[in-house]
Amino acid sequence: MIDVQNQEDKRKIKIQQTGVTGVYLPLFISDAGKVQQVLAKIRFTVSLSDKIRGTHMSRLMEILQENISAPLSISELKKNLLQAIEKLETDFSAIKLEFKFFVKKFSPVSKKESLLDIDAKICGELFKNSKLNLKLNLSVPFTSLCPCSKEISDFGAHNQRSVCRVKLNFADAEKLSDFGIEKIVRLIESQGSSEIYPLLKREDEKFVTEAAYKNPKFVEDILRDVVIVLRGVENLSAFEVECENFESIHSHNAFASHKEKF
Repeated sequence: MIDVQNQEDKRKIKIQQTGVTGVYLPLFISDAGKVQQVLAKIRFTVSLSDKIRGTHMSRLMEILQENISAPLSISELKKNLLQAIEKLETDFSAIKLEFKFFVKKFSPVSKKESLLDIDAKICGELFKNSKLNLKLNLSVPFTSLCPCSKEISDFGAHNQRSVCRVKLNFADAEKLSDFGIEKIVRLIESQGSSEIYPLLKREDEKFVTEAAYKNPKFVEDILRDVVIVLRGVENLSAFEVECENFESIHSHNAFASHKEKF
């Protein structure tokens, strides 16, 4: 049969990324020695020579399908990218995985177990004969309580659900043994006024409410505290942080952001 994709293209434009997107597959994510099954939305791409009309997208799907049973660690991610470079005879490949990652939580008093869902995104890029470039994006929820409201009110203080969105770039991804998603989540959620728990009994609700009241923080306070803990994370080359409080007594939200490059 005629290989239409492999026909010569005379427009002389190298395409930086072409491939498949909107792919949903069940994957096993290996995170600090623990394996968790997730449903991932995937974009898998390669670069395309200026001499070739189209890429063989079925080969990308073959790579994905052949590797869904093995836990996805950083080394496995690189293996998939290398396979794409080799099978499609190109010099660059990239993969983006978006999924819900679940962190086990225990309510503070009753010790009831539940799972907190975290929006996660892993982006891997690989140039031929180069090191893996890895990015990890997370959205972590928690509770914040307004210091000003507490200070000026005779009783009570307004609080709200908040979220911290981080984008982490790693200096040398291949020195990492695993993704470390849960570790980063724990670091970030502890910077709010209180953690969020999917399951709370009455005694837990009392504990969380009082804990937040004792630990009031502006959105700027939370942002600065997250920046400090991220500075202590080994092997980061850059990070971006956004904190947003979904205000309970305003029609707008409170927002702060910061980025650093080492």
